Amino acid sequence: MAGQLKIAIVQTPLLWENPEGNRAMFEEKIKGIQDKVDLVILPEMFTTGFTMEPENIPASEGPKTLEWMERVAAEQDIALLGSMVFRENGNNFNRLYFVAPNLETQAYDKKHTFTLAGEDRVYTAGNERLIVDFKGFRICPMICYDLRFPVWARNTVDYDVLIYVANWPKPRIVAWDTLLRARAIENMAYCIGANRIGEDNLGHEYAGHSAVYDVLGGTLAYSEKEEVLFAEFDKSHIATYRNKLKFLDDRDSFSLK
Repeated sequence: MAGQLKIAIVQTPLLWENPEGNRAMFEEKIKGIQDKVDLVILPEMFTTGFTMEPENIPASEGPKTLEWMERVAAEQDIALLGSMVFRENGNNFNRLYFVAPNLETQAYDKKHTFTLAGEDRVYTAGNERLIVDFKGFRICPMICYDLRFPVWARNTVDYDVLIYVANWPKPRIVAWDTLLRARAIENMAYCIGANRIGEDNLGHEYAGHSAVYDVLGGTLAYSEKEEVLFAEFDKSHIATYRNKLKFLDDRDSFSLK
């Protein structure tokens, strides 16, 4: 329906450094979605877990996963979004792809690499935001640690939906909850956080807390267990409150360099 967008978030444990196994697992979960949705969102590094040893992942796996996303998007008539380990020109990237059902594909490389885990030493950071026009909505996708940097997400381009895919660990989950809601409120946009659950091979525990918030910070979806979450967005909700409250008109002007 015009002016509406239905999304699904797949919150699940991940198989460590096992792209083939993760692709099969996600395909089964996606095919199991009974409701008609427009966009399915997968976690950060959804084929491997948050590995800091990208050399363990064959360079061929990035293109294989992108081909898989294109096939599933076409077969299921959905858009797919998630990030993966991608090697290009000798550099490793934590790269997010948005694949539309017509196979139009756009990419975003994680801007803020997670220095606490040494991500900055093994992955090359991106320097450009991505805005995707889909189903009448302007979507700004980002990755995990980007959430801590509000300037990078500041709504200077009138996007409608802000998405974070993540492997956000349990010890700092309060920050995840708080910052997702804050990004929705300050940018007057729907905000989605797609996290994983379970424990990885390094002993890090993930508690989920995937969530969806509306432009006022109201909770549309939230979960701490393995499941698929659903939410529906309406452009009239955005227009109503932006026209009534006009907070974005008072935002500070600046440029990102």
